[in-house]
Amino acid sequence: MNGTSSHSSPHAAARKPAGASSPSADICIVGNGAIGKTAALALAQAGLRVTLLAPAPAPAAASGAGQASWDVRVYAVNQIARDLLSSIKVWDALDAERVAPVDGMDVTGDDENHPGHLVFDAYSAHVDALAWIVEDRNLNAALDAALKFSPNVRVVNGRAVSLRSDLHGVTLQLENGDTLDASLLVGADGGQSWVRGQCDIGLDYRAYGQRAIVTNFSCEKAHQGVAYQWFTATEGIVALLPLPGQRVSLVWSAPDALAETLMRQPAAQLAQHLGKYAAAALGALTPLEPEVVRDFPLTLVKPHAMTAPRVALIGDAAHVIHPLAGHGMNLGFADVVALLKVINEREQQRDCGDARVLSRYARARKEEVLLMQLATDGLARLFGTGLEPLRMVRNIGLNLVNHLPVLKRRLLAHALGKRI
Repeated sequence: MNGTSSHSSPHAAARKPAGASSPSADICIVGNGAIGKTAALALAQAGLRVTLLAPAPAPAAASGAGQASWDVRVYAVNQIARDLLSSIKVWDALDAERVAPVDGMDVTGDDENHPGHLVFDAYSAHVDALAWIVEDRNLNAALDAALKFSPNVRVVNGRAVSLRSDLHGVTLQLENGDTLDASLLVGADGGQSWVRGQCDIGLDYRAYGQRAIVTNFSCEKAHQGVAYQWFTATEGIVALLPLPGQRVSLVWSAPDALAETLMRQPAAQLAQHLGKYAAAALGALTPLEPEVVRDFPLTLVKPHAMTAPRVALIGDAAHVIHPLAGHGMNLGFADVVALLKVINEREQQRDCGDARVLSRYARARKEEVLLMQLATDGLARLFGTGLEPLRMVRNIGLNLVNHLPVLKRRLLAHALGKRI
């Protein structure tokens, strides 16, 4: 593996007491998702030696529509995430023709006679966009290309079977008998994190009794860059996010029983079902070819800690929230920003996995993660009940926020990840 580059930070090398062996990497990251790859690139570009442990690549799927199709898994990337991706030269490497800015948000409540209504727009917020809709495939292709040209990142394919940490570092034992050692281990291995389990970090878990149904449609009317969301009393939360051209991406958080029914229907019938929400704004919806409809269970996962000795958790390994606000991925990108900051600003005598450095990371993330957990869980609970008094309250609340510019601006600033 290549050593640190000539422009390494003064803290790049791990510091060990006399007689202690130095690890082969400053940081080892476990995980093959966009958050883990982003962390690897950001930390490597700060001059640190990074090992990225990822599963062996799956055999290439038979080429159907290939890149011409639209990925049903998309993210609403906020300004903090975009700035991070820009700083590691990944944002400009995305296929820009497949990225859609969100210029407005239109949220509707569930009272047919007096529905709550809340709108946001980028122009009033004095920002270029409220978010950007990016396909998972587009993002990962750009990250993979960048990793190939990052001299400080060593990608290892395999599976870890044990983890051991001590005062001087952490060691992973791989299934094939190899070992990886580093000053710091970063768990970026998802909601069912193996790293988190190895560290005996407890967690609070709750199933929402909902499944997120995702697919893509073309729309009869232009969406004008607006993301639409409908909170319903009986059918969950329906969101249609803008894709380039007259296309939209569906994220429907549907109760389990309804989700089972919807998943048995052809996509055309699903589009027809959505008409009662979307017809006025978007006209008729038509499934994109090839028709792909997927679903996954929605849960709340709250680990009791984001760190352990020589270990930091990021992304879904550190927190899983309801997708109604579209900020699960953005929380992960913000984790990377915070971890990078505390590592870059650590004292000369401390290595990357020093307990003081990790406590600063945990402290830096505690408030934002807790607020997002409370907000998304609270909204999911509030809109998950059909009690008439609560329906009235939540619709009045949406209308009230819509007419209070200061509160509305604060909510938008939190969603954007910046002050406006």
